[in-house]
Amino acid sequence: MSSRSIPDEGGRPARSGGPHPGILALVSLGIFLASLITSAILTGGQTFVSPFASTGQVAAFFQQNVAAVRVGGMLQFGSAVPLGIYAATVYARQLRLGVRVPGPAISFFGGVSAAIFLMVSGSLTWLLSRPEITTDGTLTHALAFLAFVTGGVGFVVGTGLLMAGIAVPALILGFMPRWLAWTGLVVAALSELSFLSMAIEPLQFLLPLGRFGGLLWLVAAGFLLPRNRAAANQEPRPHTPRTSRTAP
Repeated sequence: MSSRSIPDEGGRPARSGGPHPGILALVSLGIFLASLITSAILTGGQTFVSPFASTGQVAAFFQQNVAAVRVGGMLQFGSAVPLGIYAATVYARQLRLGVRVPGPAISFFGGVSAAIFLMVSGSLTWLLSRPEITTDGTLTHALAFLAFVTGGVGFVVGTGLLMAGIAVPALILGFMPRWLAWTGLVVAALSELSFLSMAIEPLQFLLPLGRFGGLLWLVAAGFLLPRNRAAANQEPRPHTPRTSRTAP
């Protein structure tokens, strides 16, 4: 793994560019939380129906909570945009830091996948606010399952890859505190295992863990990841012993 920075044409280290990843993660998390809060307010505190409920219950929920479902789907779709930009920004930053292993590509693939799945889930949720759709109970139930799988398993697995691609190089090169990098790896591993919940329903607890734990970790990582190699070299590395040198 190379640790050299990428110079510009004048031989100086390339300047950091693009939006701040920490702010992008905060915006994505904020919009997503707004979707949950708004839906809770518009439904009067009613719990969002599980797709594993009966077809009648699922159809009735979407028929009776049109505004909550429509606004929730819109905000969920919107929260995917800064997440996708986050993935692209962190990918460019890792390359600028001299990371020459598959980690940046893995994180970019995972982040873009998570953003796309979230957009699909938001679109499906918005469809479930249309009376033309919810009059058909079977179709409504099928779309509810699709929204759950894409916004749950698809999003969480993609987020896990995004985290892993950031955490592994950060752990090896010391770009962030070791405890934070290890926390990211643990949450990423649990997120990847969440696909098992498609067949083993008791494992669905991994979905909120990966969703909220992952987004919070991405916020922290976005603020702590160095802008460039020079900034990384200036930060103390308490886990790396320093050797003193004597002047000749």
